[in-house]
Amino acid sequence: MKEAKKNNPFKTPEGYFENFTGKLLNALNEEKVDFPQETGFAVPDDYFDELPNNIAEKITAKETEVIRLKPYKKYFIAAASVAAIALIALSFNWNYSEKPTFDELADSDIEAYFENNEYDLSAYEIAEVLPIDELEINDILTENINEKILVDYLDEHIKDFEELNLDDYE
Repeated sequence: MKEAKKNNPFKTPEGYFENFTGKLLNALNEEKVDFPQETGFAVPDDYFDELPNNIAEKITAKETEVIRLKPYKKYFIAAASVAAIALIALSFNWNYSEKPTFDELADSDIEAYFENNEYDLSAYEIAEVLPIDELEINDILTENINEKILVDYLDEHIKDFEELNLDDYE
């Protein structure tokens, strides 16, 4: 910036800006206006008579060769597309070593699978496949059963406890 100030060829006269506002207001207040009497623009003689011929000559002129200014545009587009593909490829998680298990599946997913796919299996055929040894009553029910409530229910609704075959719980 200092070099530009040293080499600046433009200079203003001494005291130019001190009285500038006053000079401007005086010039605006004067009623004398010096407008030129002529427009300053002149049309050559017979210009409009020769105009259609001039336009026709320019229209029939030979076509000029077009020189492309940006021949590398297609290379830039190709490089940008390769970079975008590389970015997308690197953003994916390529870790496929884990195998899905049944523990990761939600119960609703399993139910929806069996509802949407028909295998012509009856409830008895499905029950044969299920392991009963590992199955508990709480796995089937949606709510846990309290033992006291269960005993009260059985006491009210069953007349003979021997029908239940409760040898282990007597």
